Amino acid sequence: MEKKKIMILGASILQLPAIEKSIEMGLTAIAVDMDPDAVGFKVPGVVKEVISTIDTERVMEAALRHRIDGIMTLASDMPMMTVASVCEKMGLPGVTKDTALKAINKSYMREALKAAGVPVPVFHINHDFGEFKESVDDIISRGMRCIVKPADNSGSRGISFLEKEDINDMEKLSDAYEYTKSFSKSGVVLAEECMEGPEVSVETLTVDGECHVIQITDKITTEAPYFVEMGHTQPSRLPKDVQDEIRRVTEAACKAIGITTGPSHTEIKITKDGPKIVELGARLGGDNITTFLVPLSTGVDMVECCIHLALGEKADITPKKEKGSAIRYFKNDVGVITGINGVDEARNSEGIVNVTIVHDVGETAKEIRSSNDRVGFVIAKGNDADDAETKCEKALSCISVEIK
Repeated sequence: MEKKKIMILGASILQLPAIEKSIEMGLTAIAVDMDPDAVGFKVPGVVKEVISTIDTERVMEAALRHRIDGIMTLASDMPMMTVASVCEKMGLPGVTKDTALKAINKSYMREALKAAGVPVPVFHINHDFGEFKESVDDIISRGMRCIVKPADNSGSRGISFLEKEDINDMEKLSDAYEYTKSFSKSGVVLAEECMEGPEVSVETLTVDGECHVIQITDKITTEAPYFVEMGHTQPSRLPKDVQDEIRRVTEAACKAIGITTGPSHTEIKITKDGPKIVELGARLGGDNITTFLVPLSTGVDMVECCIHLALGEKADITPKKEKGSAIRYFKNDVGVITGINGVDEARNSEGIVNVTIVHDVGETAKEIRSSNDRVGFVIAKGNDADDAETKCEKALSCISVEIK
């Protein structure tokens, strides 16, 4: 009997778990990436297609040539429209192009969520500087800080931040608008209420139209304007009533943008007015959340589940355990890395399951403005969230990064 074929868009470190899991499951894994040296292409048995994941026409041709049975990506929004186009053309399970658009374009996302009554921040969609100035005036006049975002980019790219004292500074307003617009493929700029409060992410799987919350993650981020994630802990330690509301809002958001099968990764702020959606991706979350933390805390293998769903098969989404897991990213100064000490001690610490160096000796440690700037991380498991966090922080304290 011929093996089923799964196409995975992206072959970077982010998609590597899906490539490895597919082969482990006895499938033919077809990895697609524009980088011929991508780490996923080095996995034994993988079928290699050197194509940009956003080149829909060429990916479609490869999908038809291989006669694939399913297609997916992991931890990246960029290929979602390609995934949707292939699913539509070949009749495969997955998101529609309309849902993909609402998941990757913040202006469409905001409008769809607001229309469905899902709580979102105060926002304005701007096509020129005149609209933008009025939008900032409105948000600041409400006593809110204003965050400025490109409509169709990710990873904190192009973010600007405006305070009350900036309202009459035309040079600063113009600079903020032009800077953010330069990162917007469509040229559309969002001005939003900068929400205050704890942040969580929610990992879900939708099966037969029903959204199932698998886990809620407490997050640690840097300050505005970049909000780069520096730590995650599972399960959330927020009060039960708050978590119940988070689940309700997440399920409503997934329904509002039209997810009927597959994963979603939703980021939520717990404001004084309750949980509000930051953004929603119709794919598995990154930052080792779905690949490490969720399996450690719940026993649910979300990557395997997504592969099954992409193939139109049943997925086992039942939690197997109630434990804790945590990840913390290194804190370091800016400059050339001359040494990283204490890694072996950290790896040998109780409860540690992974220590990874992303930027090694000889590379430059930058100011943390995006997830790509983080030097490394530690992942721990524990009996509960507090235990996992304690073990993770203890191992992290063993590591020092020497900077010149």
